[in-house]
Amino acid sequence: MKLGILGLPQAGKTTIFNALTRGDKPVGGARQVGRFEVQTAVVPVPDERVDKLSAIFKPRKTIYARVDYADIAGLEAGADGAADKSGFSGPLLNQLTTMDGFLHVVRAFENPTVPHSAGSVNPARDLGAVDGELLLNDLLAVERKLERLGEDGRKGIIKDKGMHAQELALFTKLKDALAADQPLRTVELSAAEEKIIASHQLLTRKPMLVVFNIGDEDSVPVPAQVAPGAQAVKLQGKLEMELAQLPPADAQLFMQEYGIQELGLNRVIQISYDLLGLQSFFTVGEDEVRAWTTRRGASAPEAAGEIHTDLREGFIRAEVYSYADLMEFGGVTELKAKGRFRLEGKDYTVQDGDILNIRFSPPAKK
Repeated sequence: MKLGILGLPQAGKTTIFNALTRGDKPVGGARQVGRFEVQTAVVPVPDERVDKLSAIFKPRKTIYARVDYADIAGLEAGADGAADKSGFSGPLLNQLTTMDGFLHVVRAFENPTVPHSAGSVNPARDLGAVDGELLLNDLLAVERKLERLGEDGRKGIIKDKGMHAQELALFTKLKDALAADQPLRTVELSAAEEKIIASHQLLTRKPMLVVFNIGDEDSVPVPAQVAPGAQAVKLQGKLEMELAQLPPADAQLFMQEYGIQELGLNRVIQISYDLLGLQSFFTVGEDEVRAWTTRRGASAPEAAGEIHTDLREGFIRAEVYSYADLMEFGGVTELKAKGRFRLEGKDYTVQDGDILNIRFSPPAKK
């Protein structure tokens, strides 16, 4: 899972990136405004279930689920890096389309030493500016697709009339939504329609989490609502970055002193994970306790494939029990006695918190 951190210059994107990744990349305008640049890091997803499973099974290794974050610089509303009549610049668009979703950082703090490029701090204005750029970029892409479909029809070079009609109807529907300022994540699509647009990587179809980067006083008002289909959180970016860069023991003391119950970053990381409709299942043993990521609604063979393709291809059955049952009854022997240890087949839908052991037949070597 890869999430792109985007936003206007001086919004605090790199501050949030450092906080999420415990990094120390230069902030405060050290990166040249308008210059395309990407910084990436991998972050473990905090999950106390992994900690408790590790305490029970005492494995040699403990591995958490992961999120990849990319700090993407180079976006400016109405400037060379943003959408105009031709869309986003090539390198920026290429990077944006590789993301599974976005964290849109919106400035909601005052700092006279880091002036806003527009002359004032206005979260609603900045939020609308970036949303507008993303919508415009998608609208241009959809219009170009419709033009090609129309040209194919006029030239009579349609290979599949049924598919051509289906694409024409779909992209007309998408154009109507975008023209009404509706991001495409709000448009209900069938499985067949999802398959058609999968290769187009439309930006407003991707999940979005808006992070309002507030100051210590939280004095700048933020919009009560964000774009349809998006979620929003408020975060004291500078404080969270400073805490993330402290040794864990020092950070804990600081949090206790100021009555901070939980790092806001943990919440953001978990929301990032949930944003894409993902869930965790676990494998356990003396060698390793590990959280694996799969989509919600995944079948047992699909989840097995996250571990290794051989497990998916040679899948026979899955031994399944839940983390919650393990915590309630205390051990696998007790689970079996209570009928909570099951064998499931290919049609089983994996649930968040399932503990799996895959039975499989190794595929024949080619």
